[in-house]
Amino acid sequence: MRISATNLDMLMNRLEVDFIKLSECLVSPGWRLCLAATDMPGIHYNIGGTGRAIVGDGPSIDLPPHTLLIIPPSTPFRIEVDGPAQEHRVVESRWFEFKPGTVRRFVAGEGDPQVMLICGYFRAVYGASIELFANLSAPIVEIFGAKDELDHKLKAALGELMAQEIGSGAMTAALMKQVLVTLLRRSLNSADLWVERFSMLGDPQIARAFSDMIARPGAPHTLSSLANTSGLSRSAFIARFTEAAGHPPIMVLRQLRMRHAATLLEADKLSVEQAANAVGYSSRSSFCRAFRKIYGRDPSDWREGDGSAHALPTNTSSEMSR
Repeated sequence: MRISATNLDMLMNRLEVDFIKLSECLVSPGWRLCLAATDMPGIHYNIGGTGRAIVGDGPSIDLPPHTLLIIPPSTPFRIEVDGPAQEHRVVESRWFEFKPGTVRRFVAGEGDPQVMLICGYFRAVYGASIELFANLSAPIVEIFGAKDELDHKLKAALGELMAQEIGSGAMTAALMKQVLVTLLRRSLNSADLWVERFSMLGDPQIARAFSDMIARPGAPHTLSSLANTSGLSRSAFIARFTEAAGHPPIMVLRQLRMRHAATLLEADKLSVEQAANAVGYSSRSSFCRAFRKIYGRDPSDWREGDGSAHALPTNTSSEMSR
């Protein structure tokens, strides 16, 4: 049994994506560029030339043009190109801050590079902290073509980050999401359907309930109603959902509700009371307590502009089930 196209479409629509870092990586023949591990998944796209990549301690991966790699969090990554000598000269690179308006670039070698990649790290989340790629254990490798135009999207995202103009964050996130959706569409045409390697998408019954929570965060969901949606017993639903998401279902529901409330408050069209009602709270005080647990500040302050749509939760304690 596989996740339905309807549920997958809903989950992709509501996925929020942010670039954290993005750079050009250039490697010449006889050189190796090593990128240190970070706690986020990495994306690497070869825009030209041929080389190879090694993810962690895994086998080498050929890098023809238009190869896209997603690497798991906390995994080092290196790019190398053979030269006349048997040994590669090595450049160790770590991420650092770039000045606005400058080209973000890591270079290994001299002269014209043999392989050119756009490399970066990103977050893809639901709610405040449900990371889609958090449990990815092996790299994803897909080869695209020029007609897919992933290089144009990633170059445009790099340009947005360099420019640091108003709205750059939103433009970059939108471009990155296009890249990920293109990647996930490719999975649906594969017999392997590697999209199911993601914990939240690999269990169709849990994905069914999760997509309902995302589509209707303000609905009167309970553990019993969500279990019925999934077609599981209450105890089986709680256990399988917690295993897939890393958090109990009611905690995840609260995060989704508060994320939706934050979006409503940022739009400055609803009062705090109206936002509370829209996400299923009849009590302003209960809503404010829940909001502060997630975002660390009062919703009225958030509405006045003292907030961030992508703030991490400050408290992950679970709510009592209803």
